[in-house]
Amino acid sequence: MNQESQLTRLGLFDARVPRYTSYPTAPHFSDSVGPAQFAEWIEAIPAGSSISLYMHVPFCRTLCWFCACRTQGTQSDDPVRAYAEVLLAELKMLKERLAPGVTLSRLHWGGGTPTLMPPDMIRRVAAAVYEAVPMGEGAEFSVEIDPNEIDDARMDALAESGLNRASIGVQDFDPEIQKVIGREQSYEVTAGAVAMIRARGVTSLNADILYGLPHQTEARISESVNKLLSLRPDRVALYGYAHVPWMARRQVMIPTDHLPTPQERLQLFETARRLFVAAGYDEIGIDHFALPTDGLARALKAGQLKRNFQGYTDDQAPVLVGLGASSISRFPQGFAQNAPATSAHTQAIRAARFSTVRGHVFTPEDLLRARLIEAIMCDFRIDAEEILRSFSITPARLAEMFAATKAVFGEMVEISPAGLFIPEPARPLTRMIARSFDAYDLSKSGHSSAI
Repeated sequence: MNQESQLTRLGLFDARVPRYTSYPTAPHFSDSVGPAQFAEWIEAIPAGSSISLYMHVPFCRTLCWFCACRTQGTQSDDPVRAYAEVLLAELKMLKERLAPGVTLSRLHWGGGTPTLMPPDMIRRVAAAVYEAVPMGEGAEFSVEIDPNEIDDARMDALAESGLNRASIGVQDFDPEIQKVIGREQSYEVTAGAVAMIRARGVTSLNADILYGLPHQTEARISESVNKLLSLRPDRVALYGYAHVPWMARRQVMIPTDHLPTPQERLQLFETARRLFVAAGYDEIGIDHFALPTDGLARALKAGQLKRNFQGYTDDQAPVLVGLGASSISRFPQGFAQNAPATSAHTQAIRAARFSTVRGHVFTPEDLLRARLIEAIMCDFRIDAEEILRSFSITPARLAEMFAATKAVFGEMVEISPAGLFIPEPARPLTRMIARSFDAYDLSKSGHSSAI
């Protein structure tokens, strides 16, 4: 039986599974976590420790049809300025509850389009962040930069505020594909933004590109990848387009009759993957690539690769605090999510309370399964010794869990006294194998294609 037949038999082309950027995944959050618990978890962060901070800016000039992020369109700067004032108030509330000496390991501004903020507001928000939580040694400040929505003044403001890693969305360079997904962004505009970033001494560059888009062929994705490679990003995320119009209504604008089949999606991924590897990039997990000098590649080699809501990361901080509408925080105690609607989030912050509306308190079983899933997603292996050392689980029970996975996937997983391993031919099944360790109801909506 050839590889594709085996993958078909195991349901790869039919399955809908989580991306496992968290465990449990967000559809399993409940209203059991609210503002008071969020404040308690902030106050419990030890003095002198290191945390990460994610700040969500949900505004865009135009709404891309492919995007499933929580965003809203605006042609005026007024809503953006008003929202930035809310962020400043939220940062002040955070500062009041943090123990002394807490510093930042990572600071990331996402969206939406953070670069919609005018230069003066970029500087004010960055200064407020550093006043609340100073940057620690070796910290990274990254921002999602829309090449269509950046200029010298805003780039200067970001660089002067300490930006040292930039992230750009490419999706695809083909004009026809760009038109049908509602994201027109030429190679020339993108290259100009990269030049602007590099000219200011920002040496680390991330890029996102999508496979599985309408009208995408192996020839077209090859051309887009080669154009992206000419810009030499340090880190690339090769994401599969998730067509989930029941979650992101704007996706009804995308013609489904021109979407590739699941089998074609796998070939598109493989075509792009081979090009990145041939260009000298290391494979990182299931969908990232990094130059050997990048932090992700170093973390993988050191066995320190992690997974969070932004995907793969080398960040070792135990706490990720999310600010802004819809942001999700992760604490050792559990997850907490802010109100998704900008209006509800704003109302809460103006009333001097955090906007937390849902979350999840970890159980010991959650923490065990989260680590099993993270190990599979990051390293394609579970180290039995590490699990037995770190969690209250018997060798017999761990062996039972491995055997249950082996019973489903057969030769696609290898079991030994050292643990569980996914050989390279089976790695398209990684998310499905991870799912075998998920104890929650998998009928929840929102899961994307397995490839």
